[in-house]
Amino acid sequence: QVQLVESGGGLVQTGGSLRLSCAASGSFVLFSIYHMGWYRQAPGKQRELVAQLTGGGKTNYADAVKGRFTISRDNAKNTVYLQMNSLKPEDTGVYYCNAAKPAFVTGRDYWGQGTQVTVSS
Repeated sequence: QVQLVESGGGLVQTGGSLRLSCAASGSFVLFSIYHMGWYRQAPGKQRELVAQLTGGGKTNYADAVKGRFTISRDNAKNTVYLQMNSLKPEDTGVYYCNAAKPAFVTGRDYWGQGTQVTVSS
């Protein structure tokens, strides 16, 4: 049973930094080829993609975070990270880790339980 567990959220002032981690537990032998992503959901808003790192190493960022956030992964540790710098109040929300299967893989996607990020002005 694969589980994604996020950590690293918290309260930070505008301009500060946080590093989120998402560790995959269980038998996740295909972790290295899954597309790993971070999504966020602000109160009253829909969940949105923040950043994604494919199994092939391509990155995709939301326009609002380009130049401030960096996604990375350590396949040996089955872990994905999100380094968030120059944080703004509009970055506040619950951040969710997602593991999306490639099209050629039979299986399912996975979600973490979320970690709260609050940026004070």
